[in-house]
Amino acid sequence: MDFRSSETVVGPRSEDTLPSSAATAVKVVIVGGFGVGKTTLVGAVSEIRPLTTEETMTQAGADVDDIAGVERKTATTVAMDFGRISINDELVLYLFGTPGQQRFWFLWNGLFEGALGAVVLVDTRRLEVSFDVIGRLEERGVPFVVALNSFPESPSYPTEELRAALDLPPEVPIVECDARTRESSRDVLMALMRYLYSLTTPTP
Repeated sequence: MDFRSSETVVGPRSEDTLPSSAATAVKVVIVGGFGVGKTTLVGAVSEIRPLTTEETMTQAGADVDDIAGVERKTATTVAMDFGRISINDELVLYLFGTPGQQRFWFLWNGLFEGALGAVVLVDTRRLEVSFDVIGRLEERGVPFVVALNSFPESPSYPTEELRAALDLPPEVPIVECDARTRESSRDVLMALMRYLYSLTTPTP
């Protein structure tokens, strides 16, 4: 699942300009293991031309990166992805997609600074690549939702089985998505916003 844009960057376009009605901007981080669809989600949902830092995968990384399950992947994010979406006239989300390989995780420190929350993209064919990602978020105390990205031949599991396998507390939302579509990706971000709001709302 790769998002490609053949458009040449020649400068800002009118639609890249932040709406004048925007009153609140929130930083959200899109995380997950290698090849789970982070670049695809940012590219699909962004209302501006997304910034990507994808580079062609070479033989030099063959002994470093675990490509089991994503052998056909030919490019990878080496720094970050960036996009933007307006949830309504006043609320704007800035989206930062992280690189998936562990050798690039040192970049996470800067990407997580100031982030209000995160989306963890999960490939149910390779749940194990999500364990360390979720652990790092929990260590940092960053609220997150888990989004199950749809892939061909992805196995389907009951939500509670997935929650147990990922060792998630009961309050963390688990949602299904197709990172290739804008509507589905937007629904994931809305789920995160609702979860963040619930954390600030006193329990009766």
